[in-house]
Amino acid sequence: MIPMVDLKTQYHTLKAEIDTAVLAALESSQFILGPNVTALEQEAAAYLGAPHAVTCASGTDALHLAILAAGIGPGDEVITSPFTFIATAEAICYAGATPVFADIDPQTFNLDPVMVEKAITPRTKAIIPVHLFGQPADMAAFSAICEKHNLLLIEDCAQSFGAAIDGRMTGTIGMLGCFSFFPSKNLGCYGDGGMVTCATAELAEQVKVLRNHGSRVRYHHSMIGFNSRLDDIQAAILRVKLKRIDEFNAGRRRVAQLYSSLLADVATVPHEDGKGRHVYHQYTILTDRRDAVMAKLSEQQIASAVYYPIPLHKQDVFAQACAGVSLPVAEKVAGSCMSLPVYPEMPDASVRLVAETVKEVLVG
Repeated sequence: MIPMVDLKTQYHTLKAEIDTAVLAALESSQFILGPNVTALEQEAAAYLGAPHAVTCASGTDALHLAILAAGIGPGDEVITSPFTFIATAEAICYAGATPVFADIDPQTFNLDPVMVEKAITPRTKAIIPVHLFGQPADMAAFSAICEKHNLLLIEDCAQSFGAAIDGRMTGTIGMLGCFSFFPSKNLGCYGDGGMVTCATAELAEQVKVLRNHGSRVRYHHSMIGFNSRLDDIQAAILRVKLKRIDEFNAGRRRVAQLYSSLLADVATVPHEDGKGRHVYHQYTILTDRRDAVMAKLSEQQIASAVYYPIPLHKQDVFAQACAGVSLPVAEKVAGSCMSLPVYPEMPDASVRLVAETVKEVLVG
């Protein structure tokens, strides 16, 4: 069996250090906003080169809190990608704003700046590019668009911890960056977790207040907030893993490069333009024989998945608002994309077996 991601192997590699860190956190008994949370925020900000980092309960919450901290609300439109997990659009809706979907680039699958500019209206307040699958979006173009039209720029970095473009880490280019620590992510904890990077102290303070019931001082509440705090035990785990994030991402890149060398002649493999560092949260190919390939992989006990089979503008929840909306690139990619197993510890022999199984179907 070859899984999509092998969390057990990674845990056993780090077992002694993680167990020690978790036991120390238990012994300290400071479970909510404890010392590991503070240390993780400082260490993550330093690694990313972000002025401030504030942890929270999930990647979805990171998006929600960031959008609220930016002052986005009812009557505002936020342009984002239709080809991503629904959390990006959900968070916009949570704030009472309206998600507007623009089409994606056919090579990177990220939001297309040209299509974004065409989607701007007088109600547009912000753009949220998603660094999909670990591939950095074209942030220079989005920064220029936001400056030209006086818009806010928020990054969805749920899949891109450690990715960089033009010498800057994702999450440090927009005014706010939103990260997920879901277990399968490049930097993942053993439950849910998230983080918001902030360009200013004022934004960081706003996110801190929002995550903790709208409170700066205990039992004094200046706004309606949320219960969205990262557990200290999860922070302890993440601190152990953060030390190795470059190693983890290098392992993912090794797997991806081997896949591409073996599959480039039979399928559309991930595109890298040399401007940024892709960290391969997913290794996603395009093939018009997806069902046959996935069936063969399953037969060989090899996992595969489709991220994402239905673009957001085609989801039932947005069907009425997006009636008549056509985003042909997203729709075409959703119909032929599939992701193969990729994780830092994946042996080359396993990569070769996966690739050979794919080629057996596509070449015969």
